[in-house]
Amino acid sequence: MKKLFLLLIVLLAACSPDSDEVGDSADIDKDELILAIGGEPNDGFDPTTGWGRYGSPLFQSTLLRYDQEFNVEYDLATGYEVSEDGLVWRIAIRDDVKFSDGEKLTAEDVAFTFKTTKESGSIVDLSNVKKIEVEDEYTVQFTLEEPNSTFIYLLVTTGIVPKHAYDENYNEEPIGSGPYQLVQWDKGQQIIVERNPYYYGKKPSFKKLTFLFLSEDAAFAAAKAGEVDVVSVPSTYATEDIQGMELVELVSVDNRGVMFPYVPSGEVTEEGHPIGNDVTSDIAIRKAINIGVDREALVEGVLNGFGTPAYSVADHLPWWNPDTVIEDSNIELAKKILDEAGWKKSADGIRIKNGIEAAFTLLYPADDQIRQSLSMAFAEMMKPLGISVTTEGKSWNELEKLMYSQPVMMGWGSHNPLEMYNIYSSSTRGIGYYNSNYYSNPVVDDYMEQALHATTTEEANEYWKKAQWDGEEGFSAKGDAPWAWLVNLKHLYFVNENLEIGKQKVQPHGHGWPITDFIEDWHWKE
Repeated sequence: MKKLFLLLIVLLAACSPDSDEVGDSADIDKDELILAIGGEPNDGFDPTTGWGRYGSPLFQSTLLRYDQEFNVEYDLATGYEVSEDGLVWRIAIRDDVKFSDGEKLTAEDVAFTFKTTKESGSIVDLSNVKKIEVEDEYTVQFTLEEPNSTFIYLLVTTGIVPKHAYDENYNEEPIGSGPYQLVQWDKGQQIIVERNPYYYGKKPSFKKLTFLFLSEDAAFAAAKAGEVDVVSVPSTYATEDIQGMELVELVSVDNRGVMFPYVPSGEVTEEGHPIGNDVTSDIAIRKAINIGVDREALVEGVLNGFGTPAYSVADHLPWWNPDTVIEDSNIELAKKILDEAGWKKSADGIRIKNGIEAAFTLLYPADDQIRQSLSMAFAEMMKPLGISVTTEGKSWNELEKLMYSQPVMMGWGSHNPLEMYNIYSSSTRGIGYYNSNYYSNPVVDDYMEQALHATTTEEANEYWKKAQWDGEEGFSAKGDAPWAWLVNLKHLYFVNENLEIGKQKVQPHGHGWPITDFIEDWHWKE
């Protein structure tokens, strides 16, 4: 309560008519906005360690960028060439760009950014980059170890940092060439950003943005009080009415699904954690679940209709294969699959095969209400199939030890097809949260390797689609079914009814602030 009280004081102070901070939300002439659109970035604002992977880096520019339809456009770059063998990428950049401190941005900064990222050992993987060279003041050249079609997505998401001003404090004091600059960060409460006076792109309509870090309850209360212009809300609040605001529903690939241990039990990881599950390693169990689960009912019952059924990790993105869709729940077909595989119902209604009950515990992060509700609803849906599912919440520390051997309600969703490789490749088995169910299929591996080594994104996308389902094999539910993808969340925002935020692209997983991708286009309605 004390924390909420203090945060509301911050809100009221920011909106005081006696200050030059933020005016009344009803005043559409004001050139400042207050937003409560997500959590505080724990690792700060350093692109070399991952800031910007799930949305615009805001403070930094990128070489390339996506438009709303996922077409790649130039940002800092003015052009690029790829050698015939796909190994050498030569990129020309603008000669009129300055950082927010007034210093020029050159190819040296681009090279420094990618070298620093490569050396950081962070989640941004540049291990395939062999050499980064400055050809001249405005041209940089990358040489890859192997052709890699996903390299272009790193050029889309990696913000450029200044060589002259980068140090150990950069993540908290970022300097960049993006549309805004950070001017104040009150840890645990808010950050305040202002227009970058040197920004080379379209001038944003708003000179100042205040991002508040509030709990869901506090953010919703602030919106009801008229103290914020944009607020993200969970589906439980989306049916409410807020005077002066309208609900904006953004389609996403912020998905939730059940990851099934793919191999039988018996092995352990290097750390000694058990691998495998004797129930979910049976393809008949996984197939029956994927066919028998009612995704539409989960959307309506758990998400209050604010979502879409999920069939893959990348629904409706350019590399998604629409042939992976399972249109409707089919309980009878699911039962038939189990019957033919030898899973026979016992007297208590639970199926048994070779003395093993069709029973498992589905784990979920204990602090995630949506995943808890999905898990419980999923368990109920399995009863008619004769599959007994119990649910249990665990901390992430516990899940990191148990996820190799027990099904987990997980979530992914990225604007980079490399995510599919990380989740389904034999080479990533047991690496962190990636392929922790130990899935492996050499046919799928071959398709994904061809996708990685393709020299055009169009060619790569065809191989990504085949890895999902080629008509006979694949990692989708129609193939090996190592996951049961259930729902894609809609990202929900209440937005000042006078504020126009324009068309947005399909949103990624909920990290970062992807709604700010096109913030230069935000303006008051005429």
